[in-house]
Amino acid sequence: MRNFKFALILFVFTTIGFFAKAQDFIVKGVVIEKGSNIRIALSEITNLRTGIGVGSNDIGMFQLKARIGDTLLVTKRDLIDQHVVVNSEKDLVIYLVRGSTTLADVTIVGNTKKQDLDEIKREFKKKGVYNGGKTTFLSAIFSPLNALYNLIGSDPKNARRFSRYADNEIKQSQIDVYFNQTIIKNNTELRGDTLEKYMLNCRPEFDKAQYWNSYDYIKYIKESSKKFTDTLGKGK
Repeated sequence: MRNFKFALILFVFTTIGFFAKAQDFIVKGVVIEKGSNIRIALSEITNLRTGIGVGSNDIGMFQLKARIGDTLLVTKRDLIDQHVVVNSEKDLVIYLVRGSTTLADVTIVGNTKKQDLDEIKREFKKKGVYNGGKTTFLSAIFSPLNALYNLIGSDPKNARRFSRYADNEIKQSQIDVYFNQTIIKNNTELRGDTLEKYMLNCRPEFDKAQYWNSYDYIKYIKESSKKFTDTLGKGK
């Protein structure tokens, strides 16, 4: 009788432990290029069990729902794919190895769109165009010649135009981290022309999306794609 009770208790605790391990949780991690320690933005992390994927942000960080034993597939163009098994709820540090070492690769490693735009802004400054070609009250008092140049010069006009363009590009690149074809395909049935039309018509506005995390994007993608598909089915 005692042996039976002991076996029953052991079975209950084992079952509880099994189900506890099987519970989903949010795994957090960072993707880094091995050898250079550069954080990798826009890498794609997919849970092979659920098929749900997310992208790493501008500093290589990501969050994804998983459970113990799940395998994550981490991919990035020009880098070798990596399979990572989730063994615990601890944060993951994932290293990707560069697949080639061509000169072009070395030149652009770690260079983001924001860095490219900042470089162009510095070129305007070298030409004597300050504050993005804008004239402030204080600059008009203490640097009247520069203020006049900013008002009538062609470079200041171009700087103001570029500044507006650069700000918009940086905002849109933040949206592209999560609102891209790979993540949308991982979370919807949209493909081909329908996918392209959806991305064009349902792209989230920056003012609404600037504070979203990966799960906010996935929720938006699933809800908006369903509405988009239903609208197509009704012929509207």
